[in-house]
Amino acid sequence: MTRFKAACIGMRSGRDPLANRDAAIRMIREAADAGAEFVQTPEMTSLIERGRDNLFAKIGPEGSDPTLAGLREVARERGLVVHVGSLAVLNGDKVANRGFVIDAEGAITARYDKVHLFDVDLPSGESWRESATYTGGDRAVIAETPWAMLGMTICYDVRFPALYRALAEGGAEILSAPACFTRQTGEAHWHVLHRARAIETGSFMISAAQGGTHEDGRQTFGHSLIVDPWGRVLADGSDEPGFVMAEIDLSLVADARSRIPALRHGRPFAVEVARAATRRLAAAE
Repeated sequence: MTRFKAACIGMRSGRDPLANRDAAIRMIREAADAGAEFVQTPEMTSLIERGRDNLFAKIGPEGSDPTLAGLREVARERGLVVHVGSLAVLNGDKVANRGFVIDAEGAITARYDKVHLFDVDLPSGESWRESATYTGGDRAVIAETPWAMLGMTICYDVRFPALYRALAEGGAEILSAPACFTRQTGEAHWHVLHRARAIETGSFMISAAQGGTHEDGRQTFGHSLIVDPWGRVLADGSDEPGFVMAEIDLSLVADARSRIPALRHGRPFAVEVARAATRRLAAAE
């Protein structure tokens, strides 16, 4: 099977996990009715809550998460592979930002904890310290699907190209960065980062996204994306809830990698710092 239809669910998750779950399930069913065989939801599918105390009050361990249970059921009901972009689940005294792949029988086949945490101060005045609440993962994960190997990442990970190269070198033909990207950074970088990761590795990029103004006040960029291995945008959403879909032709991966075999041409190297002559003289004096 070298072709299948993939859909990205664009959401505007709020503070009610059950309402968010129901919205995700409704759109997954709509995508399935339209022919999707693989459906991905965005980062923080079940809850967007900036307040730490409110977040902890509304989440629990993975095994009791109602959204995960509901998404496993809809995968089984419709015979879909569902990639849950991420859920917030308790992990000791902090929270794991964890993605899941669910097979067509409703079984969880892969888990990925977001590696890179978003600790930044933006020019707009927004300040984010994910490390205060979340634990960072320490494993890159490649999930087997009926069609291809899927490299799992989340949101801020997309700014770290070495992760995507490692996933592609490990056998991934599809890469993903389901996200809750801020509007300001998304407008500047979302599309170009996705096209770059696809081109660099000769892989598909499939990333569902949160979009719009959320109940906790944050604004996210939306624009769920599906990009082919040559960097062509096959599907581009908006900041409104809904889904986008495209046919994935896996033969394009081999074609792109044969035309530009960058994955085979990587070489080890050292970094040398060449000091200016004036600085060397000053140091000698």
